[in-house]
Amino acid sequence: MQYLVSVIDDESGSATSEEMTAVRAFNDRLREEGHWVFAGGLAAPSSATVIDDRDGRGIVTDGPFVESKEYCAGLWILEAPDLDVAMRLAAQGSRSCHRRVELRPLLG
Repeated sequence: MQYLVSVIDDESGSATSEEMTAVRAFNDRLREEGHWVFAGGLAAPSSATVIDDRDGRGIVTDGPFVESKEYCAGLWILEAPDLDVAMRLAAQGSRSCHRRVELRPLLG
């Protein structure tokens, strides 16, 4: 089963060099243990573009979908046999990046 781990932050580009080193080490462990699917950081919410083409009019809006103090600053997609393993991995990711994370199973 695959899981999304969203990294929650309130400041863009705020990771320290120590945090980035810890994240790279965590990513290496995920690869070695077969849990790695994908990971990446996201640009600041101000760089977002919201596109709504539900009615065919193609409405495009600059800026984030939601105005919020906190936002998704990055993500991991993990492979784990069950929720307990995914929770353990998410906790390790939280420690590595020194941020809160949200864990959600992917559907499908």
